[in-house]
Amino acid sequence: MTTPLKIILGVVAVGFLFLAGLAIALIGSYNGLVALDQGVSSSWANVETSYQRRADLIPNLVATVSGAANFEKSTLTDITEARAKVGQVTLPAGTAPTQAQLAAFQQAQAGLGGALSRLLVVAEKYPDLKASENFRDLQAQIEGTENRIAVARNNFNVVAQQYNTAIRRFPAVLYAPLLGFKERAYFAAAAGAETAPKVQFDFNSNSNPPTPVK
Repeated sequence: MTTPLKIILGVVAVGFLFLAGLAIALIGSYNGLVALDQGVSSSWANVETSYQRRADLIPNLVATVSGAANFEKSTLTDITEARAKVGQVTLPAGTAPTQAQLAAFQQAQAGLGGALSRLLVVAEKYPDLKASENFRDLQAQIEGTENRIAVARNNFNVVAQQYNTAIRRFPAVLYAPLLGFKERAYFAAAAGAETAPKVQFDFNSNSNPPTPVK
């Protein structure tokens, strides 16, 4: 075999190995993005489930406090309307929302959370209601649900940011946009948005005002 031929074959071999290595790297990078993308969708599903659990508790809560004599009707109307607005937000099925969709979702949920907190504060004025075992059980379930929401939101933000970082790295940055890997929205750090609204009740007293828990 002549020397020029050996050189050509050597160059071809090196080129082949380079392309093979590049292909392996691209495949690994692509599979990693797919896994991260699925993680974002899964984390978002947990967020929706947590918020839905809170929404599902509202009818029972409204029914319970409605039984209290002369309970403020405007408060019940506010929370019922806020829950209805949450149901009007349209989100894509099986995947995380866009920035605009997430903003609308977050605004509606914040409205419901505020109405819920106000209802619990007003309920402090009704000793018979505070003494109700059903109401106390619901209040405990709501507090637990708010904690689940906070955890689910935080987990979603972590996974979404990991995904967003990955699509900006080499070599993913070269092909990610072409294959539909777009940046994911995540919850903004709005004032008070990350803290679950809690109201602590003194069920042994009929006169003490509610104490917000920070």
